[in-house]
Amino acid sequence: MSTTNKSATAQSDQTLNRPLVQLHTLPTKAGHSVATTVFHSQIEMVKGVCIIAAATGVAQRLYRDFAIWLTALGYHAVTFDYDGIGLSIEGHVKHCKSDVISWANNDCPAVLDAVAQQFSDLECIWIGHSVGGHMLGMMPDTGQISRAITVAVGTGTWWYNSPSTKRVSWFLWYVLVPVTVPLLGYFPGDKLKVMCDLPKGVMMQWRRWCLKDGYAVEGEGQWLKERFASVNFPITSLAFSDDDMMSMTNIDMLHAQFTGATITQKIVKPKEVGLHRIGHIGWHKASCQNLWEQVFRPLL
Repeated sequence: MSTTNKSATAQSDQTLNRPLVQLHTLPTKAGHSVATTVFHSQIEMVKGVCIIAAATGVAQRLYRDFAIWLTALGYHAVTFDYDGIGLSIEGHVKHCKSDVISWANNDCPAVLDAVAQQFSDLECIWIGHSVGGHMLGMMPDTGQISRAITVAVGTGTWWYNSPSTKRVSWFLWYVLVPVTVPLLGYFPGDKLKVMCDLPKGVMMQWRRWCLKDGYAVEGEGQWLKERFASVNFPITSLAFSDDDMMSMTNIDMLHAQFTGATITQKIVKPKEVGLHRIGHIGWHKASCQNLWEQVFRPLL
């Protein structure tokens, strides 16, 4: 994987099978850079490489525990921040020109190309969390991906959201976003304690989609419908029964867009894996290792 400007390496501990961790900065066709972290498995026979695509506003560092666990199974793992998020913020987020489609057109292809260059002989598995799963249907080319696991992935149409989110999402989309974003030039999530700071383009495009019954495909039109339909590898959809954002209606509607793919759905109840709660955010933390062992390991 090529790097520019920034590279740091942590020494591996062969006894504990600790991964070799490398930070990279990848240039994109749009001119900005994407920060990635590669966790190299120290297992002798590596099985493949897993790309972990984050949810909106969730920094890649929060997937570190899960990435390290993957390396212990014999997979290299790659995390990254979309433009305007985490380590991929250049200056202030208000200067970011990206939206969700540009993440799919520029950021994700840069990561895929780098992975293909370094790990050309390995199976590539895309693990997409929330919008990270949307990226599968929004990227111009997914030919480098062998199979995918989507986690808590559904449409954002607010009136189909889970009850706890639906009660507040109308306020977010009809009041908070249209007032704050044009005024400040970005969404001040940190100050509002609603997600995190996010680029203007991301929030305004997301808002437009969430106000449509057909979400992004209705918002963008035939070309995006065709991109979703072109995905032809197996997808396993993981849904959590206590997801506080995605309802099963959201989840089913999103996966129905992948008309060329074989979809397998698994609904996980927290008690089934010895957990009190999973929700929409948090499955990737070390406290959810039971979930990883009982659900992700068999899938991988």
